[in-house]
Amino acid sequence: MRLIACTEEAHSGAILAILNEAIVNSTALYDYKPRTAENMVTWFATKRANGFPVIGAEDDNGKLLGFASYGSFRAFPAYKYTVEHSVYVDAAHRGEGLGRTLMEAIVAEAIAREVHVMVGAIDASNAGSIALHERLGFTHSGTVQQAGFKFGRWLDVAFYQRILATPLNPVDG
Repeated sequence: MRLIACTEEAHSGAILAILNEAIVNSTALYDYKPRTAENMVTWFATKRANGFPVIGAEDDNGKLLGFASYGSFRAFPAYKYTVEHSVYVDAAHRGEGLGRTLMEAIVAEAIAREVHVMVGAIDASNAGSIALHERLGFTHSGTVQQAGFKFGRWLDVAFYQRILATPLNPVDG
């Protein structure tokens, strides 16, 4: 397994498949309908325009096993040092430690890019993701009860955050 920078050309289809499996079979994403190839064009364009990383884990044959990324937390200037991250692993490779490897890589990238706070919005029933975040130094910062409705039930979203030591010299504006 190796970590790589994902590109639209090489990884869009694999990322789409991983996301769509999570949409259809889990509450990891609060979407109802699978995304389309056109959605991925916009997704990658947003990542490129804002300089947001997309880190992938590939096997020795070049198959994407999972990915991690982050984006804007909220679209107001004062939030410029805060990001919301996500990590997804192909269903066939969950439980192999890839989530941790990808999370460590995206945290390192955030530090290198002088992010100050990373936020994860996690379905409150996702004990595995919550445990992973806690092992990596994220703390629970609140739960919005009944924030989503999927699979015929209300879903609570738990927010986990990690404060990083960067940037050394934050500025307004």
